[in-house]
Amino acid sequence: MISSFLYVFLWLLAGIVVIVLLTTRFQVHPFFALIIAGFVVGIGVGMPVSEVLIHVKNGFGNILKSLGLVIVLGITLGVILEHTGSTRVMAGFIRKLVSEKRAALAMNLTGFSVGTLIFCDSGFIVLDGLNNSLARKTKVPIATMAVSLAAGLYAIHCMIPPHPGAAAAAEIIGVDFGQLIMAGIVVAIPTSLVGFWWASFAGKKNAIILDDDPSEKMEEPDHSVIRAFLPIIVPILLIAIRSFIVLDAPDQNWFISIFVTIGDPVIALAIGVLLAFNTKRSWDKETVSHLMQDAVQKSGGILVIIGAGAAFGAVLVAINIGEYVNQAIPLEGLGILFPFLLAFLLKTAQGSSTVAVITSASIVQPLLPNLGITTEMGYLLCVLSMGAGSIMISHANDSYFWVISKFSGVGMKEMLRVYSVATILMGLTSFIMVYLLSLILL
Repeated sequence: MISSFLYVFLWLLAGIVVIVLLTTRFQVHPFFALIIAGFVVGIGVGMPVSEVLIHVKNGFGNILKSLGLVIVLGITLGVILEHTGSTRVMAGFIRKLVSEKRAALAMNLTGFSVGTLIFCDSGFIVLDGLNNSLARKTKVPIATMAVSLAAGLYAIHCMIPPHPGAAAAAEIIGVDFGQLIMAGIVVAIPTSLVGFWWASFAGKKNAIILDDDPSEKMEEPDHSVIRAFLPIIVPILLIAIRSFIVLDAPDQNWFISIFVTIGDPVIALAIGVLLAFNTKRSWDKETVSHLMQDAVQKSGGILVIIGAGAAFGAVLVAINIGEYVNQAIPLEGLGILFPFLLAFLLKTAQGSSTVAVITSASIVQPLLPNLGITTEMGYLLCVLSMGAGSIMISHANDSYFWVISKFSGVGMKEMLRVYSVATILMGLTSFIMVYLLSLILL
């Protein structure tokens, strides 16, 4: 059995190497890298090509059936919020709550709030002008301001649905969205604040302070704070309420049925989209058409990665990798540490948090019994631990790293010293939080 395990393990390792090499060295899109890796592992262990193809198709189709609408609606909501200026309204509100002496904290909190439904790179680009303006006004070093904002966006991006990595991992492992959102926020809050703390500390060294720009003028949106926040708050609340309602099918009344229906992630996000449209007084059909097209185009790239990750996972399930590992390596003592380390290694090697989490979930899912993870709470902590691992280490192979650097003007050396180190501390903090939750929930 040991020789069989080694044989299967070497082909699994070959599949992971294929993903890393294709996405980093040869700049191949993750979709193709994951699909190729699935065929490499399947054929390598002796599975017929036709059988591999069946598992790839089934894995791809099943995950899109579950997550397709959630991802598209989540991205649509983010696109509308960007267009209407709701992100700037939220940022302005948080800035008023926090004194100018704590400008970096204000941007960190803004990033955390906006990042709930907007991808971290898009959120940073949208808020970059406001961030730079506040940095000039308060004379806070731009590295501190930029990394504080980036940390707030990044912490939430790696932890909660409908962000694609967390959403896909939840579907693969079998975790309720509402419970993951609530627990993910609990973990992400200290994670985000640790990023802010390190940015404030490390950003002071060789600090670059932006000069005043007299020509700078930020156009303020024309809607209220409540209207800006509602499209984010309402879907999260609806999904969370649905998750914590205990249902007894025979005795189900109409009131509970309503919350079960509108708390479904698809319906909740659709309500969020309608509320987002309400943040602007008038719309023309050209603008709406452009926004819808933009959302669909952005969704397409994410959906094919998620589908390919699930296809890769389906092949791993089909070869019974969990059985081989169980006979050769005692994994019970590792528990949630294993998914954390796996996501951490994949993230550091290939750069994408989304790919790291999806790939990790595909590998871990057949191993859950061997890891001693057999309960709903265990599955929840497993997904959170993978999210924690996917935070670290962000460096030059991460596109978000370059978004922060290019838009804020922070150089490579400062980015590595301030931002990359911040991601290490954030990842460790988030895993510690997951561990503490395990002491309470398990």
